[in-house]
Amino acid sequence: MTPSQPYQPLLLRILHGLTGIFLITAMLTAFWTYDTYDGRWGKIPLPAYKDIEGLHGTFGLYTLLIFPAFAIYAFHRGQKRLVQPNSWAKLAQINKPIWWYTLSRFANTLTLLALTFALFSGKMMDETWLPKGELDHIWYYAHLISWVIMAIMIALHLLMNARVGGSPLLLSMMNRQFREKDSPALWPTQISAYIARGWSRNWQRFWQNRFYSPSALMILEVAILGSVALAWIISLLKELPFTS
Repeated sequence: MTPSQPYQPLLLRILHGLTGIFLITAMLTAFWTYDTYDGRWGKIPLPAYKDIEGLHGTFGLYTLLIFPAFAIYAFHRGQKRLVQPNSWAKLAQINKPIWWYTLSRFANTLTLLALTFALFSGKMMDETWLPKGELDHIWYYAHLISWVIMAIMIALHLLMNARVGGSPLLLSMMNRQFREKDSPALWPTQISAYIARGWSRNWQRFWQNRFYSPSALMILEVAILGSVALAWIISLLKELPFTS
């Protein structure tokens, strides 16, 4: 790690890296799937691969499995990288450093929402639709739209982070070194302590103020994790005999 390179927590790098790898691979195989079975809005001569739909589904599933952990980290340990209560006011300070940092926070937050939409719409699909030529399902169109939105948000996420931190910030996410306090051996203890502190703090807020209003980030976190849970529930219900 060079002196000018910011330090990124190891857990963040792992969760961010795995999410990014699975997501990018899922998006590439998604386009390959579209190119193979659809192509109504343009296509390129990719080689035919009959199992591409299943391959896309596999990487989509990997993304869906790792995303909740990444989202929880982002809304707790990484919440300073997301929108803040005063973010809208700071947008008035155009071209100042805080303006760019605020735009980066918006980009990070919107990327989480875009990924939630992509995962939910993908989970609502049936992998047999495209091979059977069924291209007019509403969830297929929703998933196509989510692909476009996700591509835009990834580009925006990278551009904003490059703008506020330059190449050192981008490269810091790929650094393999970590500090002693970030050792994986300490994670179980740190996670338990963090959960205990969070539970105690929320319980205290509840008794001190029965009308405690949750923050926007808390609502957003519940909405994202709830959407992931709902996607699994609906998907499992579709597999039951009485729903077929």
